[in-house]
Amino acid sequence: MKDKIWILMLIAAVLLAVGCFSWPIGYYTFLRISVFLVSVLAVLANSDKGINYENIIFVIIAILFNPILPFYPHSKSAWVVIDLICAVWYGWKGIENKK
Repeated sequence: MKDKIWILMLIAAVLLAVGCFSWPIGYYTFLRISVFLVSVLAVLANSDKGINYENIIFVIIAILFNPILPFYPHSKSAWVVIDLICAVWYGWKGIENKK
């Protein structure tokens, strides 16, 4: 699985970038669950590295996007910023892990 996590990271990056536009609430629920799962899988795939900055960032993203106790900022623009930052992070890590 560790060698295939980059595909999930790139998919998450695309989903997050698309999430910056206006969609029905169902898409954002799907996005929340997807990003949460990819974050958890990324931490598990990198668990052999111990506690490092990458795993800490993935845990923070998992907390932000967790579907059980959702985090709701008060404005759509805050989510757009969060989505774009996370999309860049996942794109970067996906490309890095592919190499």
